[in-house]
Amino acid sequence: MNSFGYKLRYTTFGESHGKAIGCVLDGLPAGLTIDEEYIQSELDRRKPGKSEFETARKEADKVEILSGVFEGKSTGTPIAMIIYNTNQKSKDYSNIKDVFRPGHADFTYFHKYGIRDYRGGGRSSARETAARVAAGAVAKLMIRELGIEVLSGISEVAGIKSETYDFERAKNSIIYALDVNKEEAQKAAILEAKNRHDSVGGVSRVVIKGAPIGLGQPLYYKLDGVLADAMMGLNAVKAVEIGDGCMSAASHGSENNDAIRANGFESNHAGGILGGMSNGEDIILNVYFKPTPSIFQEQHTVTTDNEEVDFSLKGRHDPCVAIRGTVVCEAMAALVIADMLLLNMGSNMEGVRKYYS
Repeated sequence: MNSFGYKLRYTTFGESHGKAIGCVLDGLPAGLTIDEEYIQSELDRRKPGKSEFETARKEADKVEILSGVFEGKSTGTPIAMIIYNTNQKSKDYSNIKDVFRPGHADFTYFHKYGIRDYRGGGRSSARETAARVAAGAVAKLMIRELGIEVLSGISEVAGIKSETYDFERAKNSIIYALDVNKEEAQKAAILEAKNRHDSVGGVSRVVIKGAPIGLGQPLYYKLDGVLADAMMGLNAVKAVEIGDGCMSAASHGSENNDAIRANGFESNHAGGILGGMSNGEDIILNVYFKPTPSIFQEQHTVTTDNEEVDFSLKGRHDPCVAIRGTVVCEAMAALVIADMLLLNMGSNMEGVRKYYS
């Protein structure tokens, strides 16, 4: 499946070492101002090669809108966007033509389809997420007209956990660090692993502010379920928490319940979602990325003929994929919220009458 969403649906296409990647976003209401500079700025946040904490592959990630926009406004028809690949080094992957890289999708793609694009993983490469960021940027343009904002940052690297969450500051951090007092240690951990030809994992914290009460469609399109689906569909993500997440299992009901007063909730252990629907509080997610599987140490694996071999990887890879991944988390969260907003418009007769009156 290469599509995501219900009312607002996007489909991505392309491979890491193909000519281009891109997306088609369908279901966006007509009349939305499409700020192309903003869309490009979102892609610039995710693009590779900006610092020593990322892959050395340099891509301009220049987005081109092919359809669905006229005189700066969405027309209500599918918006197609394309991003050309300009800096592939396919020869770096010649030594793994018949070898499965540990931790990658090579093994499963080959056994499922009987063929695989070994050049950077092809369709399974995180390169594809640039298209998601382009689609997510359009979704952000839509939801911000309703006063909704999606923020994110890195709360943990290599087990070094943030104690504070400053999302405004994270925007100006080269690794999107949320805690100024932990940033240098987190940077050092990334570079130490990189110098050992290794990698580290990390955690992205995503907060959605301003979402109205009632987003989410029980029982089988719940807001938390769809958000988790969106995040788990990203490369290297191995776990997602809503609110207190795993800690909820170790608490009592008297501790975990969010008491309610006339002016709102007294706490937010639920992470802004109850019964699969938003409750008006901040929606909080923690997204856990595994260490980048592309490392430059000798590893054990097998060939496509199931012969045991030792090999060393070549190429250019992120020592901590969570850094650029947090931008993609934002994009996916925005797409989910925009989709839920459109779904929610006809949830009761009052809304239907208001629209058609």
